[in-house]
Amino acid sequence: MQNEELSQQQSIAIIESMISKAKNQFSENGFIYLLWGWVILICSLGQFILLHFVHAERHYLVWMLTWPTVVVQMIYLYKTRRVRQVRTYTEDIIGYVWMTFVILMFLIGVLTGRTNNNANFGLINVIFLALYGMPTFLSGIILRFRPLVIGGIGCWILAVAASFVVYEYRILILGVAVIIAWIIPGYMLRARYKKQNA
Repeated sequence: MQNEELSQQQSIAIIESMISKAKNQFSENGFIYLLWGWVILICSLGQFILLHFVHAERHYLVWMLTWPTVVVQMIYLYKTRRVRQVRTYTEDIIGYVWMTFVILMFLIGVLTGRTNNNANFGLINVIFLALYGMPTFLSGIILRFRPLVIGGIGCWILAVAASFVVYEYRILILGVAVIIAWIIPGYMLRARYKKQNA
């Protein structure tokens, strides 16, 4: 009987240890949010300056900076997966949420480009803003991290606001969105990660 109680207590202790390990394994250190947040902020500010002040015809080419960022992200994810000992269900779900986001961004970009309709192209930033909210909000819910939830809602509010302003100012609103949705939560995630893994 005592052995049975001990084994039950041991089982509970093992389960609690696994849960605790999964929490401490909280591998979300904010790097990806910060990487993309800063790149998109730089691109949006760069495009605004090129469009509004320089009057460059190909102001949109600043977004080519996102391609090397994809490479940096892939290298980072590859390295962290090799080092990580435990992969949690939460990480898998978040991975699928962001994969869905990337596929939707790509599809909307391609389909909008194929229509050759300037009105559609002018709305692309509004659509992207609304899309930014989806994975940010869901990641916040899954991680139980309120700043991401707020950031996702902020993206949706800014998407509505952006629909009332001209194209060049939509680019600036995009920058504001990544500050509240990715950059601020990214630094908060980094602080939380450092605290948990201290």
